[in-house]
Amino acid sequence: MNQYSLFISDLHLDPDRTNIVDLFCQFCQSHCQQADALYILGDLFEVWVGDDNESAFNQVIIKQLEQLSYHNTDVYIMHGNRDFLLGSEFAKQAKCTYLEDPSLKNLYGKSYLMMHGDTLCTQDTEYQKFRELVRSNEWQADFLSKPLTERKKIAADLRQKSKLETLNKSEMIMDVDQTTVHTVMNQQPCDYLIHGHTHRKAKHQVKLTAATKQRFVLGDWYESGSCIKVSVQGPEFALFE
Repeated sequence: MNQYSLFISDLHLDPDRTNIVDLFCQFCQSHCQQADALYILGDLFEVWVGDDNESAFNQVIIKQLEQLSYHNTDVYIMHGNRDFLLGSEFAKQAKCTYLEDPSLKNLYGKSYLMMHGDTLCTQDTEYQKFRELVRSNEWQADFLSKPLTERKKIAADLRQKSKLETLNKSEMIMDVDQTTVHTVMNQQPCDYLIHGHTHRKAKHQVKLTAATKQRFVLGDWYESGSCIKVSVQGPEFALFE
């Protein structure tokens, strides 16, 4: 074993952002093949409207992940707020395993709580209501029953609506709620919390009831590649350009 794992999130891969797509492919080939595991904590894709969308672009990404299995690199994926419709067929083709949100794992002698991060943003009540709706089995079954072209149109409309709503929300509302963070970390026996979603790359000290722990926030991939390397020494940020 190589004794390290890599964590990424919020790549928002899209065929129009060819530079980031190329960077992700390079990242998989140059860095992930030597890792024990790759953990993708949500929003690998900008949008995912169903596993039946077998576009050339989607197949490129699936192939990159599938290739890692031949190098004994395990791939774990958590649903994000953009790609929560990733399903069993995608996992089968990409040879990846889905992670529950949250998930607690022991890595190299330390416990890591992994989340996408959107459930920590509890002050954004409008988003939390929307999240509850689209994560329901009824909504997803109805959405996936629609023709692919219609699903793409709905997804585009939702993205545009989200952009407009974001302009009218304060930075504080869209960030994690500290009380929620403390509650989650007190409930889970973790040494570290790693999450994405907010795109606010940082390391925070969290003073809990029994001890002070650390919360790592993954950066996005809008301009460069951001990840966290976890080894026996603990987590550390790494940047790939």
